Amino acid sequence: MNWTNQCAVVIPCLNEARHISDVVTSVQRYLPTVFVIDDGSSDNTSTVAKRVGAEVLRNECSRGKGVALQTGWNHAKKKGFRWALTMDGDGQHSAGDISKFFESAERTGADLVVGNRMVGNADGMPRLRFLVNCWMSERISVLGGMSLPDSQCGFRLMNLETWTKLPVNAAHFEIESDALLAFAIHKYSIKFVPIEVIYKSEQSKIHPVRDTVRWTRWWWRARRYVGSQRDMRPKPVLPLLSGERG
Repeated sequence: MNWTNQCAVVIPCLNEARHISDVVTSVQRYLPTVFVIDDGSSDNTSTVAKRVGAEVLRNECSRGKGVALQTGWNHAKKKGFRWALTMDGDGQHSAGDISKFFESAERTGADLVVGNRMVGNADGMPRLRFLVNCWMSERISVLGGMSLPDSQCGFRLMNLETWTKLPVNAAHFEIESDALLAFAIHKYSIKFVPIEVIYKSEQSKIHPVRDTVRWTRWWWRARRYVGSQRDMRPKPVLPLLSGERG
């Protein structure tokens, strides 16, 4: 597959002027088309991203990571791309891992390939984040009916045609859970590839209280949705026991 023609990079950003130049230039060695979605930054993220060759879509005020990602995915699809590679704008994802995503998609035919930080070098992840990720991933795996070892990783390769068929609507940081569960419960192929863990001194943009409340609300809605989907499935016809024929 000619990935340079069929895949665009989508990078949601909020105040990432310090890192976005390095992020964009590093991924351009693998994929030339980069869409940066500036979600209402108060710094010069957009200016820096444009300077190094990214196409920038900007929200005047912050609307949330989920909205930014879906803006980027829609734009990529309208531009004729079949795939989107999603990365964070803070430099926590290594462009050197990109080829792993391509290889996995080609070898397995997966519709969604997700980075897995939970194997090999997970010691680089802050302890609290590691535990929260394990807790969330376990619950999403149960709902999705398959093992989903790193449900919160934003480094992903996604088939855009498949995405358009799915009910992915989350507006904020719960977008990673929402998209992953949608692919899982609708039985599209998901694969995970090990990636490098890169954590810097910057504070996470995830608000521990506000975003936990949002994720919990999403979780309850997701449980109801999964339950409704199961109720709609045809019920198995049980064979009649010997002697029970009418």
